[in-house]
Amino acid sequence: MKLLSTITSLFVDGISYGMVLFLISVGLTVTLGVMRVANLAHCGFAMIGGYAAYALMGSLGLAFVVALPVATVLVAVLGFILERTLYRWVYATSQLGQILMTIGLTFVMVASVNLAFGSATHALTIPSWLQGTWQESSFTLSRYRAFIILLGLCIGICLWALLKFTVFGAKLRASVDNPRMARSVGVNVPNIFAVTFAAGCGLAALGGVVGTPLLPLEPYYALRLLVPVLMVVAVGGLGSPIGSLAAGLLLGVVDTFGRYYIPAGGAFVIYFTVVIALLLRPQGLFARA
Repeated sequence: MKLLSTITSLFVDGISYGMVLFLISVGLTVTLGVMRVANLAHCGFAMIGGYAAYALMGSLGLAFVVALPVATVLVAVLGFILERTLYRWVYATSQLGQILMTIGLTFVMVASVNLAFGSATHALTIPSWLQGTWQESSFTLSRYRAFIILLGLCIGICLWALLKFTVFGAKLRASVDNPRMARSVGVNVPNIFAVTFAAGCGLAALGGVVGTPLLPLEPYYALRLLVPVLMVVAVGGLGSPIGSLAAGLLLGVVDTFGRYYIPAGGAFVIYFTVVIALLLRPQGLFARA
C-alpha cells in the first residue's frame, strides 16, 4: 500500500511538472515549427511573466488570481511589441543569425531581472484555497498540483480546437504553407504572425507564473529552463501543441521518477528518454504534417 501511494504521488508530481513544461513550451513549438523562427529567448518571457506577477503581488498587493491574468496579458503585449520591432530583424536573418540574436536577447532579459529583483530566489504566495491537500484513504493530492493539471488540460484542448477548427487556425496554416497565396485572398499575414507570437509569449508567462512553486524564480531561470523546453518541443514534434502536451507529460513523469529512484543519476534519465524517443520518432511524437 505504501509503494502504491508513493508511485501515485510521484505520478501526480510528474504530471503537474509536465504541465508546466507544456505551458511554457507550447508557444515555442508554434513559433519554431509553424512560423519557422528559432526563438531561444522564449523561456525569458516565462521568466518575465513570473517576475511580473511577483511585482504585482508585492508592490500593488494584487491577489494571485488577479496577478496571473494581468502578468500573462502584459507579457503578451510585450511579445507583440517585440515581434513588430526587434523580431522583424530576426525573421530576415539566417537560422544561425536567429539563434545568436535571440540568445543575446535572453542575456539581456537575465541581466534586466537581476538588476531589478536581485539574485535571490523568489516564489509567489499561493491563495489559501489552493493550499493543502485532499486526502482519500492512502492517496494524497495537492490542491495546487491538481489546479496546474486541470489548467494545462484546458489550455491544451483549447489550443488544439483553435488551430484545428477556427478561422484563425486556418489563416495561420495558410500563412505558413503559402504566404503569397494567403495574402492574395486577403489574409494579413504579418498580423497573424504577430498575434500568434504574442499568444505564445503569453502562454509562456502563464507557465512561468503557475510554475513558481515547482520552478522558483531566479535570474538564470530563462537559461536553466531552455534545455528542458527544447527537449519537449523536439520530442513532441514541431508545430504540434498536442505533441508538446504529450512530451511534457512524458518527460515530467520520467524526470520525477528518475530523480526519486536514482538520486545519483536521475538527472540523466530524462536525456536518455529523449534520445530513445528521437531514435524511434525523429520527427517527434505528433509532428505537424
